[in-house]
Amino acid sequence: MFHFLFLLTLFLHVQSIPENSSIVELLPGFDGPLPFYLETGYIGVDKSEEVQLFYYFVKSESDSKKDPFLLWITGGPGCSSFTGLVYEVGPLAFGQKAYNGSLPILVSRPYSWTKFASILFLEQPLNTGFSYATTSMGHNYTDLQACDQVYEFLRKWFIYHPRFISNPFYVSGDSYAGITVPVVVQLISNGIEAGKEPLINLKGYSLGNPKTFPEEINYQIPFCHGMGLISDELYESLKETCKGEYRNIKSTNRLCSENFKMFKKVRFTFLCLVSGICNEQILEPFCGTYEEPNSRQSSSERRFLGENFIVLKHDDFIYRGISRVAIHNLSVHWANDPRVQEALHVRKGTIKRPWARCRQSIGDKSYIITFMNSIPYHVNLSSKGYRSLIYSGDHDMVVPFQSTQAWIKYLNYSIIDDWRPWMVDGKIAGYTRSFSNHMTYATVKGGGHTTSEDKCEESFHMFKRWIAQQPL
Repeated sequence: MFHFLFLLTLFLHVQSIPENSSIVELLPGFDGPLPFYLETGYIGVDKSEEVQLFYYFVKSESDSKKDPFLLWITGGPGCSSFTGLVYEVGPLAFGQKAYNGSLPILVSRPYSWTKFASILFLEQPLNTGFSYATTSMGHNYTDLQACDQVYEFLRKWFIYHPRFISNPFYVSGDSYAGITVPVVVQLISNGIEAGKEPLINLKGYSLGNPKTFPEEINYQIPFCHGMGLISDELYESLKETCKGEYRNIKSTNRLCSENFKMFKKVRFTFLCLVSGICNEQILEPFCGTYEEPNSRQSSSERRFLGENFIVLKHDDFIYRGISRVAIHNLSVHWANDPRVQEALHVRKGTIKRPWARCRQSIGDKSYIITFMNSIPYHVNLSSKGYRSLIYSGDHDMVVPFQSTQAWIKYLNYSIIDDWRPWMVDGKIAGYTRSFSNHMTYATVKGGGHTTSEDKCEESFHMFKRWIAQQPL
């Protein structure tokens, strides 16, 4: 009887697909029909479905009936999944080299992960991208509640799209998603064990430069020293006086405080100048911050280090013709165009303020952070046998590769494939190591905080091999 009711529920929900989603065949700024299947829509979650989560769905360009299925969660918290769609792993990219007042141009991305996988890009948590709440009660929630909403979203999405329920399923993301993704995977796993329909075919998860535990900031100083950004003398003095703890420096430790102030002075002397460097990709100069329309101060993707950066005008974005910040800001001009929102089938009147790629204010009041350590979730998921790929762009100062290697080492699993290079076109693309808990760790040589953006070809081959269960 239950099975019959479930099938009936599936049938009724499938009939209502037009109410929740739309196929997008044309996008302003893209020349001609889209060469891939794009669907956008909303799924209502929480009490009375007052939280409406927006998504972009792209079918695999190969065999969508059998290919892996990914849920992509962008970090922040509060960064739109449009980031993954256009800047990281999706089939689109901005082709315009600088903003001149016209609608930015979109082009096809050759190294899209949708060549071999279907990807569901989710706008979460609430107030991210085009997601919204229908009542004021929906605006106050914790990070764990937001993860519950993601799981509820997934279950409902698969009810609307039952043809994908048997596909191998993975959850992926980067940056702050290192906190949320393991929780979401745990919720899916718990649901499977409890027999909650529909039963998602969960296989594993992947994370790039993931925020994982609070002490990661302690690894910034060794990273800076190893990259030649601070002197040997300052590094040795910091080690001696601070004993490796830089997260909560007590004022009573005068020598440590003075050395740390010197470190910040040296570091920010460079980071706050146009000719300095960018902490997300130290091979690049620091050249401004990301735009949040109608805000006095822009956000740097709400990075958890909470640093203050100066805001520069568009004319100051000068580095090899255009900086990553200027390219990111193209999305603000594109997504706020009424023609774009109409093409994406955004519900009119639901977005009370201009669209922002990363919402600085997401955590001011409504989004309450209750935990900042996802290591226990990795431990539990490993015990259940789920596969995982953890990768680090080795030129990221935000989440240095040393900190990621440290928590993986803490898990204390046996090494089954020791440290070795992995190759793309006969060249070393990074280094990798695999463990007995079905975890693969990889560095991407020259990659930054969003590795799939910096090193798109290398990331493409890395992920394609891993998800096909081939050696990197």
